[in-house]
Amino acid sequence: MVQFVLPPPSPSPSPSPSPNTTNSIRIGNRLNRHLQNVVILVSLVYLLVIRCESLSPEEEEREKNALLEFKSSLENGDMVLGNWNNPPRCPCPQVGSGSPRTSWTGVICNNGNVWGIQLDNMKLSGEINVDSLQQLGQLRSLSLMNNNFQGPFPEFRKLRSLKALYICTNKFSGDIDDDAFVGMSSLKKVHLAYNEFTGDIPRSLASSTSLTELRIENNQFMGPIPDFPHTLIIFNASNNHLQGPIPPFLDEITDASSFTGNDGLCGPPISSVCDETGASYNPYSSTDETHKKMSMLTVIVMIISALLAITAIATLFMLYLLGKSRIDHMRDYSEGSSFSTCTSPGGSVILTEQQLDSKKPPSIVGAQGKLTFLKEDGPRFDLNDLLRASAEVLGYGSFGSAYKAVMMDGQALVVKRFRQMSNCGKVEFHEHMRTLGRLSHPNLLPLTAYYYRKEEKLLVFNFVHNGSLQRQLHGKHTTEKLELNWPTRLKIIKGVAKGMAYLYTELPNLLVPHGNLKSSNVLVDNSMQPLLMDYTLLPVVNVEHAQNMMVAYKAPEYIKDGRISKKLDVWSLGILILETMTGKLPANSLAQGQPSKYGSELGKWVESIQGEAVEEVFDKDMKDIDNAQGQMVKLIKIGLECCEVDVEKRPEMEDVANKIQQLDERDN
Repeated sequence: MVQFVLPPPSPSPSPSPSPNTTNSIRIGNRLNRHLQNVVILVSLVYLLVIRCESLSPEEEEREKNALLEFKSSLENGDMVLGNWNNPPRCPCPQVGSGSPRTSWTGVICNNGNVWGIQLDNMKLSGEINVDSLQQLGQLRSLSLMNNNFQGPFPEFRKLRSLKALYICTNKFSGDIDDDAFVGMSSLKKVHLAYNEFTGDIPRSLASSTSLTELRIENNQFMGPIPDFPHTLIIFNASNNHLQGPIPPFLDEITDASSFTGNDGLCGPPISSVCDETGASYNPYSSTDETHKKMSMLTVIVMIISALLAITAIATLFMLYLLGKSRIDHMRDYSEGSSFSTCTSPGGSVILTEQQLDSKKPPSIVGAQGKLTFLKEDGPRFDLNDLLRASAEVLGYGSFGSAYKAVMMDGQALVVKRFRQMSNCGKVEFHEHMRTLGRLSHPNLLPLTAYYYRKEEKLLVFNFVHNGSLQRQLHGKHTTEKLELNWPTRLKIIKGVAKGMAYLYTELPNLLVPHGNLKSSNVLVDNSMQPLLMDYTLLPVVNVEHAQNMMVAYKAPEYIKDGRISKKLDVWSLGILILETMTGKLPANSLAQGQPSKYGSELGKWVESIQGEAVEEVFDKDMKDIDNAQGQMVKLIKIGLECCEVDVEKRPEMEDVANKIQQLDERDN
């Protein structure tokens, strides 16, 4: 223990001190004693604070053993959770900071305790050892989505302090006992979608007074929908075998899409009307005469629909021909674009303590055909203004279309239309857009406005004339092509690193804060500052598209083991650095946003650079390199470090960003 010791007062050199000297000594002694007491008091307070915010060695050991015991019950836990094998003593070493950062994959920390476990998209299987998790006294959130767990519903009710449970997209099956959620009075968010559960919705779940989110779609639940507490703000029960009337309260917070695929349901918001017994019937069925009239009407409608479809196809073909002449911008704003079953891999389901404790339901803004604006001081226009604007097609990408719209006042905007967000609920989408709206950094392209519909979403940004870094590096030599000399490339990479560091700081609970970092998603403004585009969209993208199309999921650890961590973005940054410095396109499929095999292609591309002499890999078109070779080599080496196959040896984003900022334009 640290001790604070003050030296004793020195004895007076005079054998016969004067009265004044004696008084001075007495005052000095008293001051020293008071000062000593103050120091001791401060020391005690300091030690008490540290003690309050620290775990005892026994508690640290218990949490570590609980996690290791949980891992041992998983069939492939040793392979996927490799850095749990030889861990430091404490899973959550950053005592008192409240930071969720930890060296244990998937472990979320809060004030020195294990607060959450997020092991999504890791191909895990085996038994979920709830008894081991029960030893984590501060565990509040558990997410095991998109894995291969199967069998009956585990005894999660033993985790009485749990606030959020996410087990979507596994192979759980069978009835869930009525008392499966008894005693879980703090439970707020339950996502059970995309499994094979049967039987009635558990009564103990319906009686939970804290429940705010329930997703049970794409199961085989039967029977009626119980009356849920009015704390509920998100509900989806589509594609089950439910029957009977829909409780009126649910009509207030959902739309018909939350109940589709349940033929036995009736009442608002769906069209089936309940009869006196509570069974559904079709109010439009009638006599044979009515059927004949309806049949004739159906034929007429089909003919009109066919004519409209032909007209639409012809119009789209003309737009396509117009768009082909703008192939560079097409790639900038479309092919490079990327926007779940519950949420996408790497999406944020582990919320903060404050978010889980909030009792205020999120407001729904921007419905009924209205744009929602995210900046108070930004421009204002309505959806009709946007639709009436002079527009040109920028491209048709794997995630949707992109258009350039010029408003009446001359302002140029980019409107990106996404169809691969259909599994994201209305409230989730609005919440995530507000999160994006709060982000503000010189190296992020801000989201101006958005529009929500179940089938499609629109995101609106300012138009950036210079286009993307990819276009400037690999596009045809035109008058619009910028000169990317060494100082400019260093400036761009520094800006990208700053933007990435900001995302990692502001979104600590997201496993993959960007998710699709590549040269076509880095725009360059008139001052040669980079602007990151299509960032932080994983939580709202359908999982299949995210896995097939987004760059982060082409990293070697995900290709090999399905492992997801924050170092996926580090790998993407490494690829971007090497591309910028060499002028070489990493892989044609990466540029075009194509799925499947380009993870292995990129690995070979990196190996080809590693095999060359460092000085020989620089882009021959890069100018103004005099007295800069040393700094250029350092940047290449940072890029190669980021592309390290062994994820444990790959640096953290914060460390990479700091190294890049230390580089100079010239060697010293």
